[in-house]
Amino acid sequence: MDDVSSADVDHTPGESLSIEGRMVVSPGIGTFRAETTIGVGTRVEAGSPIGFIEALGDTVAVDSPFRGRVERLLVEPGERLRNGQGVAWLRLE
Repeated sequence: MDDVSSADVDHTPGESLSIEGRMVVSPGIGTFRAETTIGVGTRVEAGSPIGFIEALGDTVAVDSPFRGRVERLLVEPGERLRNGQGVAWLRLE
């Protein structure tokens, strides 16, 4: 496989890639329960709860690290989560 240098890539000077969204990921393993007020279009602040994970009698919060609006929930309530699995996609504000 050949390496591609930046000189080989077509682009417009001053052009930049902008990612307007961010994924909220699971901080642990267990069963996902959505926050009752969370749905598509819900505005969240950094630290706002998206839901929580239940495992072995313990509960772990799934909080948004970003401010934005929920574009999509990536898991269903009751679904088993892996550590680092995507839970929600947010459009940043």
